[in-house]
Amino acid sequence: MSRIGLSTYAFFWRMSSKVPNPLSLEQMLQQTAELDISVLQICDYPAIESWSDEQLQDLRQLADKLGITLELGTRGLGTAHLRRYLHMANILDAHVVRSMFYTADHRPSLDEAAELIAAVLPDFARQQVRLCLETYEQVNSGAMMSVINKFLSPWLCVCLDPANCVAGLELPEQVIANTAARVGNLHIKDFAFTRRDGWVGFTFAGCLMGEGLLDYDRMIASVRPAEREINQIVEHWLPWQDDAVLTCEREAEWTRRTVEFLRSKQDQELYK
Repeated sequence: MSRIGLSTYAFFWRMSSKVPNPLSLEQMLQQTAELDISVLQICDYPAIESWSDEQLQDLRQLADKLGITLELGTRGLGTAHLRRYLHMANILDAHVVRSMFYTADHRPSLDEAAELIAAVLPDFARQQVRLCLETYEQVNSGAMMSVINKFLSPWLCVCLDPANCVAGLELPEQVIANTAARVGNLHIKDFAFTRRDGWVGFTFAGCLMGEGLLDYDRMIASVRPAEREINQIVEHWLPWQDDAVLTCEREAEWTRRTVEFLRSKQDQELYK
């Protein structure tokens, strides 16, 4: 079964300091439930790393009450850092931890990345948590797969987001082809190029789902998320709009529209 979920990136502006009343994690959970969505990925939300076990347990209890499964997301391959996330995952009953090769101050070589993964992968396997490494422009998808394919473990996977790799001059279809066999998590957002004023260059940014360059049908045919129980996590690249109110309204609308798009695709699969 493939479930639709939201990322904290779907609340990027509404939880930010740029708005008068930023959303808390508890409020994001409530809004996720109001959309009848059953997964929330808490992704790149470093504040949670300092939460006590009791605070994490309270969050887990709220998620359980609302019928929401939690996933986690961070950056980097540091051993102590990933073990901290495994500890949090245990309390939150999360079975996905998304990460990336690099942090702001640590860029391991491919050999070092393999060594770091080897150090923690047995812990992820014992806890039955997928460590899903995301495709992005700082590490070519072919190079990333050269590391991941050193390990046969089903607990080491790819978090596939074809949009991220465009900045590294990788075509989305090539990224999908390179990674499809090892995908364990999907980030869903659409994207497009628009001309800058005076036609001097382009802006590469998010757009409404179904209106951009993401070949969603090709990606799903390659990855087969329903068959492989891979959740589809909604996020956005919404540029800041004219003001906070408009930005928050548009972000919420993009989320609703993306969820509707994904549900319509799931319905089409059911009636084939």
